[in-house]
Amino acid sequence: MTPPFRTLLLVILAPVIGLGACSKVEHLVRGGPRLPTAALDSNIGAQIGDPTTCVLLADPKTGKVLYRYGELFNCVRGLPACDRPGMLTGQEALRFATLPDGRKTSCNTTPDGSRMVGWAEGVTQGTRKPYLYSAVMEGQRALPGREMAARLAEALPDAGL
Repeated sequence: MTPPFRTLLLVILAPVIGLGACSKVEHLVRGGPRLPTAALDSNIGAQIGDPTTCVLLADPKTGKVLYRYGELFNCVRGLPACDRPGMLTGQEALRFATLPDGRKTSCNTTPDGSRMVGWAEGVTQGTRKPYLYSAVMEGQRALPGREMAARLAEALPDAGL
């Protein structure tokens, strides 16, 4: 092959290779065959789904994230912590899941109160195996943390966890 064809081939194949790499990472993040991802997606979507929602499930022993509902952006963007100073991400909030009663809090994210953030972290109840969870939602229609926790308590066992 001459150099221009090689360059053209790389330009054409790079996105395809990149998509394959992304899908493998997404597959691992979402738990692979160990978690019922389709049922989780459906149940969480029906109970608390919103374009600004992030729900993470993690292994309680290692803290490794096994499943993610929502776009990565919603899990890694900093939002007001509400019950402490500073900002927090859904990923960072997993550390509060092991508190005795978990964490359920909410607050406004805009001075006029038109948007809010809800946080819910804890250990799954009623599932075959315990998992740590972190849920965050921000926006005009964001659910309060207590409401998200209550809805997840129903959605996760119903998904077959």
